[in-house]
Amino acid sequence: MAEATAHLDRLTKPPGSLGGLESLAVQLAGITGVSPPPVPTSPAVAVFAGDHGVLAEGVSPWPQEVTGQMVANFCAGGAAINVLARQVGARVVVVDVGVASAVPDSPSLIRARVADGTNNLLHGPAMTPAQCAQALDVGGMVASQLVGEGCDCLITGDMGIGNTTPSAAVIAALTGRAAAAVTGRGTGIDDERLRRKVDVIEHALARLGLAGEAADREIDAQTVLAEVGGFEIAALAGFVLGGAAAGVPVIIDGVIACAGLLVAARIEPKVLPYVIAGHRSVEPGASAVLEDLGLTPLLDLSLRLGEGTGACLAFPIVQAAARVLNEMATFDSAGVTEK
Repeated sequence: MAEATAHLDRLTKPPGSLGGLESLAVQLAGITGVSPPPVPTSPAVAVFAGDHGVLAEGVSPWPQEVTGQMVANFCAGGAAINVLARQVGARVVVVDVGVASAVPDSPSLIRARVADGTNNLLHGPAMTPAQCAQALDVGGMVASQLVGEGCDCLITGDMGIGNTTPSAAVIAALTGRAAAAVTGRGTGIDDERLRRKVDVIEHALARLGLAGEAADREIDAQTVLAEVGGFEIAALAGFVLGGAAAGVPVIIDGVIACAGLLVAARIEPKVLPYVIAGHRSVEPGASAVLEDLGLTPLLDLSLRLGEGTGACLAFPIVQAAARVLNEMATFDSAGVTEK
């Protein structure tokens, strides 16, 4: 990273004039252990899919079967993430880590189902500790597999009807923020349903002793994940941990991925230098996590779809940062007079 910083200052530009692109280039040098860092050319998006028992509380107008239907859409190449992945040359894999309905076979589908959806987090733990650990391992396994197959940049994706509710619950529990401050409209719910969503999260936090005056007490991240999380959130946490362990950059998407990242960072803070915040989701929980972890997103396009779309759009910026270090001329090599 020191070599990359010094090299940037020798390039034909005023020092620091490429702003965040320069700090990203230095980060890539640190991640890869090489200066200049290789330009990533083989990105992979892993879309982790799971269903949620809390959907029974009316937190989303979409029926649960849409999760499985969208998994089929991903596998057929027809979703937004497929379009954007083709745009940037990224491979897409879909991981069934907890879908409640049957999912047809596909070459791009990884079957790693822990259970047919989580339990209702309002009334008790969303999953058992063993299920939580299994879902974390799924994410780590997928990261290891993709890097082993030559992928040099990992991109987080997700799918799960109702999953902004457990994401907001995880974020509230681990940041100490009020449920209302980190809960958004998800797929576009009305005011009444939003109030219900916040109420469900507040009651879940109260169940854990994290509401009201007790909101600032600390609780183990993996316990929070098992109590109020989701299988895809756990898998995303494992995916981030696995990508960092493999020494590749991991681009983080929206609020679901941010919840997974927050868990991963609480489990092992050393993951943070390996992650890149792809974009700022309009979901308030995403900004809460970015602020909590001190991350600056590369893009802000008012996206709220998920699937990995914002992170995928950020990939060319990551490539550009590496290219600057690799391809720009220095003052000496270009014969340009320094100030």
